[in-house]
Amino acid sequence: MKRTTGQYEISTVAGEKVKAFVPYKLPPRDPPLDLDGELAHLLARAQDQLRLLDLAGDLVPSIEWFVYAFVRKEAVLSAQIEGTQATLMDLFEVEAAGEDPEDVDVQEVCGYVDALSFAWEEVTRDKGLPLSLRLLSETHRRLLHSARGAQKQPGEVRRSQNWIGGTRPGNALFVPPPPHRLPDLLSDFERAIHDDSDLPPLVRIGLLHVQFETLHPYLDGNGRLGRLLITLLLRHWGLLSSPLLYLSLFLKTHQQEYYRRLGAVRTEGDWEGWLAYFFEGVAVVAEEAVTTARQLHTIVAQGRQRLMARKDATVLSIRLFELLPAHPIVTVNRIIDLLHCSRPAAAKALRVLEAAKLLHALDERKKNRAVVFKEYLEHLREGTELSA
Repeated sequence: MKRTTGQYEISTVAGEKVKAFVPYKLPPRDPPLDLDGELAHLLARAQDQLRLLDLAGDLVPSIEWFVYAFVRKEAVLSAQIEGTQATLMDLFEVEAAGEDPEDVDVQEVCGYVDALSFAWEEVTRDKGLPLSLRLLSETHRRLLHSARGAQKQPGEVRRSQNWIGGTRPGNALFVPPPPHRLPDLLSDFERAIHDDSDLPPLVRIGLLHVQFETLHPYLDGNGRLGRLLITLLLRHWGLLSSPLLYLSLFLKTHQQEYYRRLGAVRTEGDWEGWLAYFFEGVAVVAEEAVTTARQLHTIVAQGRQRLMARKDATVLSIRLFELLPAHPIVTVNRIIDLLHCSRPAAAKALRVLEAAKLLHALDERKKNRAVVFKEYLEHLREGTELSA
């Protein structure tokens, strides 16, 4: 049975008539969601894989490694969905240099890292901001810190009509609600997060993501913020205790299907089709993240064993190795900062790790030569490189 998920409101924008879509409140009620059959199986699998991912975070010696790595992977992938050309290697190189990025694409990725770090800290600390429009707006402000986003009213709900696809609202693929409807719609959205519900949390997360993308409440950055929202909701309902799910990998790989499923909710009321896609993505990426975490842990453990067996291993070289998972690309200058040591001591620690084949030159031609924890990064960067 076809379901109606909203209504159109006719308004005039720049002298032409525009049909803007105004979604109904969550959850769907006419008819209610059908979570039986295959959808129930997909939901159970997604929930099981999330539990395994959360346990994987508890089993590794340093969860900070994986949070650092996976947050940056999600940042790069989410930005790439919007057309950003920065890669994970670009981000690590900028961080290794210890300087503000000049490239606007890398600035956008750094903005996502900053936004997610801020929001996660707020929802996890005792007196932090609750998951709310205020938190989303403060997160949005950090997300759009780059030169490209500075003119797009960072941190402010839009006061003008936006659209998706096309050159103007009149020929757009989709037109979100008019700005005067947003205060009430966003209040309903907040209530949908905090109201009591019999629906499983993962179902609610899937519904809320689509609702946020449909409202498109900011002039820019809605896609990235909507994907970040998934991570915050997973924490809000206790499904993940650390931000280890990089769902943007699945959304990027199946990007056209992602947009098709979003559209089908609005045009056909096909919430079940969207949820099937969403549950599949959560299950696939959670399973891949567990595998990646195990691989990275093994690489670090074997590397440590190799280093400790060497006669030329020094205290500083061992300390440097332990820092590599959170700093997989380093320069001598960066090593000096990390170890608080002299240049000769930093250079010696670097030589030991190169001799152990744990660090490899990134580009011999550059003046301040960068070296990379190659085997570690090769596993981590899967899916983040741009197509030729």
